[in-house]
Amino acid sequence: MTAPIPRNILLLHCHDLGRFLGAYGIPTVVTPHLDALAAEAVVFEAAFATAPHCSPARASLFTGTYPQTNGVLGLTHDPFGWDLKDPSTHLAHRLRSAGYRTELVGVHHESRVLPDDDVAARLGFDRVRSGGDRDTVVARTVEALDRFAASDGPFYLQSGFHEPHRTPSRRDRPGVMGFLGAAVEPDTSRGHTVPAHLRDDAGAREEIAELQGAVRHMDEGVGAVLRHLDALGLRDDTIVIFTTDHGLALPRAKCTLYDPGLEVALMMRVPGREPWRGNRVAPAVSHVDVVPTLLELTGLPLPPDLQGTSLVPVVEDGAPARTHTFGQLSHHIYYDPKRSVRTERYKLVANFSNAPRAMDPTQSWIRRSLPADLTGPTVETSPLLELYDLRHDPHERVDVADDPAHTEARASLAAALLDWMRATDDPLLTAEPLQRRHQDALAALTSSADLITPRAPTAVLPARPHTAADRPAPRERETA
Repeated sequence: MTAPIPRNILLLHCHDLGRFLGAYGIPTVVTPHLDALAAEAVVFEAAFATAPHCSPARASLFTGTYPQTNGVLGLTHDPFGWDLKDPSTHLAHRLRSAGYRTELVGVHHESRVLPDDDVAARLGFDRVRSGGDRDTVVARTVEALDRFAASDGPFYLQSGFHEPHRTPSRRDRPGVMGFLGAAVEPDTSRGHTVPAHLRDDAGAREEIAELQGAVRHMDEGVGAVLRHLDALGLRDDTIVIFTTDHGLALPRAKCTLYDPGLEVALMMRVPGREPWRGNRVAPAVSHVDVVPTLLELTGLPLPPDLQGTSLVPVVEDGAPARTHTFGQLSHHIYYDPKRSVRTERYKLVANFSNAPRAMDPTQSWIRRSLPADLTGPTVETSPLLELYDLRHDPHERVDVADDPAHTEARASLAAALLDWMRATDDPLLTAEPLQRRHQDALAALTSSADLITPRAPTAVLPARPHTAADRPAPRERETA
């Protein structure tokens, strides 16, 4: 018997959450509404973003393609101005062409930041009301649900919460930007959970208390939306997805390709299909898999340009999940190109610049927490390649790239990373004559891959003319 097809899609998302939820094993954060949703949904325990910062990660989530392909290699607001090469690849466009009513509320950061009407026309939304704090997003989402419930036809509602993004507050000390904003209170009602990649000290606990308050604040907003969905009688006909863009806005997380920068919460409640209820999926999945999954769940064809794969066979038939997940960083508030590939056992990171090892482009505020592996008075330059054995070193502290015992793993991952870069037409395969380190990184990947099986040399394309969008922007206080 064919499973019923829910008509509607409610996609809820937030900033900078990673997997910092009770449903993902964080005991000190108060998230009863998302934990309840997780109990009714499929929870993907090892979901990863394609990028550790906002716009490229969201562009992948909403198009099913990697940043190198869709064109969003950096932030989409001024003065950066990155944009989708083809806005019609957005999920809203695909669904609107299939008869859906479409609306965006709250966070929009996956394409060039323009007036709301322009964003709507470009991305395929009937209406866009971007921005707003939690309460504004809840009120606008509730109003949109009321309109959808009063008319016929399926809907796609994309609602994004700003929280728990760092937000300036009068309570911040000079140079500090925490998680409080105007409405959030620190929460230590259940204690603190300092992530293992940070030192557990007073500064980290101060940050975590604020973060826990911001996550609790966001969770209350999600609860209000889901209660209204139920009150309107829409639960049984609406797929509900909750996710975030990337990892936590903490050192050695956001804007790095370590797991804390790329890991994301991802849960999907699909009414009427039993395998999607109260199920936890352990194998790794990627944000690029979300669009093809939603299209298959709603009975729509999968366009050939998608780079992700539907998760329906994984959930319903126990089919094998992907072998590799890939990550990339090019531009945040300065140019710091990196690429990564991960399997269940290993993570390989290729660094195409000489950025400091423990720094990252999002740390434009004064640090109150520090990486646990930062032990000396100086910060070293990133190595060309980093390799981590996640089975024995889940927090990625011991780089085994030069350990002969891991030569085969380094070679196979280097080959997979190069193949992915070619398949996505990665601009890092273009010659950058002013950056010797860039060529050294490509050479290291190629020579590593060749240690197992000789391969054709990596094609290094001629340097392209540089446009304003290609040039690194000056350092700015991050607003994404």
